[in-house]
Amino acid sequence: MVKYQDMGNLDGPVLLFGGPYSNLQAMDGLLTQALELKIESSQMICTGDVVAYCGDPSATTELMRDAKIALIAGNCERQLAAGALDCGCGFEEGTACDILSAGWFSHAHRHISDSQREWMGALPDILSFRHAGLRYAVVHGGFTDIARFIWPTSDEQVIDDEWQAIESEIGPVDGIVAGHSGLPFVRDTARGRWINAGVIGMPPHDGSVETRYMVLQEGELTLHRLSYDVEGAVSAMTQAGLAQGYHRSLETGYWPSEDVLPCDLRRAAFANG
Repeated sequence: MVKYQDMGNLDGPVLLFGGPYSNLQAMDGLLTQALELKIESSQMICTGDVVAYCGDPSATTELMRDAKIALIAGNCERQLAAGALDCGCGFEEGTACDILSAGWFSHAHRHISDSQREWMGALPDILSFRHAGLRYAVVHGGFTDIARFIWPTSDEQVIDDEWQAIESEIGPVDGIVAGHSGLPFVRDTARGRWINAGVIGMPPHDGSVETRYMVLQEGELTLHRLSYDVEGAVSAMTQAGLAQGYHRSLETGYWPSEDVLPCDLRRAAFANG
């Protein structure tokens, strides 16, 4: 059974974000920035993966729960709730991302409590809301596959297939908000806007240590940069024994491997372009 939540109509600005990734400092920074923007937690929506690469899975989960932010399940939440031993991220077997995931997911598996797993298991798979006369759906990667990587350069048919599946489940929507891939983008399609709000727990592989989120206001989207205590987040990873590559990503703004990225989004493609 698909777990579905309808948030109804949201007036005022809506803060959209994904992937806290066990980065407690980034989650705390986002809540501080939301206060500065005068956006209540009831107007915030997360696309999942509260837990992943960084050092504080339990504390980040508790901060999210305490804030009562609307959240859909990411693949990490589903796997932890099920007691699985891998993240279910959709990485190809044997790639750097796949190999590195064993370390951070094992750390999360050890530190997430039973009550947190129960909370994760109750999270919706999809939610919807209305804003400025338009209806939006929120999923993690895709609706047909929670860990589906959808990129700004993905084939139009990929998005169309997901759109059709979503509308078959919850009815017509004007826009879809997703996460998982870690790259923020907005893509206009024949059906409406596909929006990846980005993630706050890891930089978007662009050389900047700032992470990203989006704000939807009066039907318009703006991309925001999040500054937070990077040094504290790196220290937490090091103390947790997670000095395997992703800790350096927080300091350099580049992922430890590009094997998950399509060739046309890798650094060499931009250098040659």
